[in-house]
Amino acid sequence: MPEQGACTVVVGCQWGDEGKGKIVDVLAENVDIVARYQGGANAGHTVHVGDGQFVLHQIPSGILHSGRRCLLGNGVVLDVLQFFEEYDALLDRGIDIKGRVGVSYRAQLLMPYHRYLDKAVEDSAVTKIGTTGRGIGPAYEDKAGRRGVRVADLLAPERFAKRVDAAKARVCGRLEELGAGTEELDRAMDATFALGDRLLALAADVGKEISAALAGGRSVLLEGAQGTALDLDHGTYPFVTSSNTTAGAAAIGTGIGPTSITDVIGVVKAYTTRVGEGPLPSAFEPEMDEHVRKLGGEFGATTGRPRRCGWFDAVLTRYASQVNGLTGIAVTKLDVLDTLPELKIATGYRMPSGKVREFFPADTWSLSEIEPVYETLPGWQAPTTEARKLDDLPRNARSYLDRIEELTNAPVRWVSVGTQRSQIIPV
Repeated sequence: MPEQGACTVVVGCQWGDEGKGKIVDVLAENVDIVARYQGGANAGHTVHVGDGQFVLHQIPSGILHSGRRCLLGNGVVLDVLQFFEEYDALLDRGIDIKGRVGVSYRAQLLMPYHRYLDKAVEDSAVTKIGTTGRGIGPAYEDKAGRRGVRVADLLAPERFAKRVDAAKARVCGRLEELGAGTEELDRAMDATFALGDRLLALAADVGKEISAALAGGRSVLLEGAQGTALDLDHGTYPFVTSSNTTAGAAAIGTGIGPTSITDVIGVVKAYTTRVGEGPLPSAFEPEMDEHVRKLGGEFGATTGRPRRCGWFDAVLTRYASQVNGLTGIAVTKLDVLDTLPELKIATGYRMPSGKVREFFPADTWSLSEIEPVYETLPGWQAPTTEARKLDDLPRNARSYLDRIEELTNAPVRWVSVGTQRSQIIPV
């Protein structure tokens, strides 16, 4: 009997946009299956291959490695129209993906009316969440309310149409209340229905497939979207996404047992960014914010929105290490800091009372009242983009990584110093 295969989870440890796509792409070279376990088309994983750039929203980043099987688990809400746009775009660019992509029969379908409702609710909200408008929240609401439709429902077209018609009528009534239009909705619905047979041809029992692969000694990589601070339970609620982004959701979202997971890699940017609404405790002052945003190209891969930037927040990443049970971390975009004369790391939060706390609070609103306690480290002011091993890095850069490792309670295992596949340092 073969030895049980390795199962690694890659999870974001900040507010998303940590560079998970590149880390998954690098690790995918040595695995057999890559599976996405939650989220939808609100994610954007950017991968650079040679002179080409690929922005993947639903199909796992491992698709760019020949022969890798890429699966979308039951925890995903699948935007059918966007999925096939992405699928066909990969084919058009010469990526051989036929027979390599599978979608769980149990995955929820994100329908066009979910997108309409998402935008209308956000536009009318007094306290805005900063949603991408991709329909993620309403799709997960229907799932929790047991009103959703799944890939498996396509096997019974009449029942599927009845459930969708009921859901659409309910949503259209809500849109009318909000004063929102429904132009082009029927056309988008017809286009979605037309893809039903094509989607069924890709349907798979993802949990069974992954479990069999692991039992056969093959290796699996599970990728999430967004980051720990956007987790529905453990993030800065209510300024969060609508699913569980943390490592515990990887088993649930793919249909395997938690004991199958052997490794959890947390991805952290060498500084901190956030897109959308909600607190960012270690935020830069405006001038520095703009400077680092330009250095790092900090604009959302899905929406193009500018990301707010700040110093590395060790309070958050230490919390992420605890919540995810990290066995290691990957630090990305270290090269963005190459020109800075000094760096700061937030090691605690000073409350209005003057008390310093070193743990991440459950009360999101208190984050707007805290003052970060910073530790200042010298910069290295030297290029790191050509480094390929740890000893190639300037001493101060290595010291910065050492401090991140100490504060995060997890060993640094990879360091990214650029966008290309080759610009990665194994530690």
